[in-house]
Amino acid sequence: MPKKKLVFLGSKPIGYECLAYLISQKEALDIEICGLITHARKEFGNAHDLNALAGEHGIPIINSLEELPECDILYSVQYHEVLKQEHIQKAREMAVNLHMAPLPEYRGANQFSFALLEEKKEFGTTIHKIDTRIDHGDILFQKRFMIPEDCWVSNLYELTYKASVRLFQQTLAHLLSGNYRPVPQADLVGKFGTSIHYRKEMAEIKQIDLNWTKEKIERHIRATSMPGFEPPYTVINGEKVHFTRP
Repeated sequence: MPKKKLVFLGSKPIGYECLAYLISQKEALDIEICGLITHARKEFGNAHDLNALAGEHGIPIINSLEELPECDILYSVQYHEVLKQEHIQKAREMAVNLHMAPLPEYRGANQFSFALLEEKKEFGTTIHKIDTRIDHGDILFQKRFMIPEDCWVSNLYELTYKASVRLFQQTLAHLLSGNYRPVPQADLVGKFGTSIHYRKEMAEIKQIDLNWTKEKIERHIRATSMPGFEPPYTVINGEKVHFTRP
């Protein structure tokens, strides 16, 4: 039986960690990683250079989605572009995505911040089929966990990162063998609700109004104080005054 051909689309440290795991398991799982598409992110440095990792293991670098080869599975982990149908159909079996949030509740971006603003008690991470809508396809695997009290966005990110890596590793063999039961997200909307958020929304939720209650101000600060990004702020006499965590 021929090896299954897999193309990996990914970026950021979690993309690097998942690709490294794929490489470590390719013989045991009888797969061929026949291409990588990534988006270089300078803020993560050379320690998480997916191109370098692929080069070390003879994995072809693909420059754009238009150059996607035919394969059995497309696997996306924090890839920055939305796939069109012409890209999805390059995969004979399926295209899948690891989304670092519970679905159907949080599609799109900034999911950690909105979960904290909405005072959710539970969060999670999801592997789902890719269709032409953002984070919309059937759920294949999911892991949920409780959000600690008074959680900061950076802490929720770290918890989700670890849960996502575990979910990727624990389900990879099941995904390749077809050992899963797809669940349409529409079947879960009644229980969990659904929303979609975009990166541009962060500018609005970072601006603090000092007339808010103490609890709301504190919640917005915890939800938007992400290292490496502009901190939350208020405007006094026309100037931004940032809030920073001690």
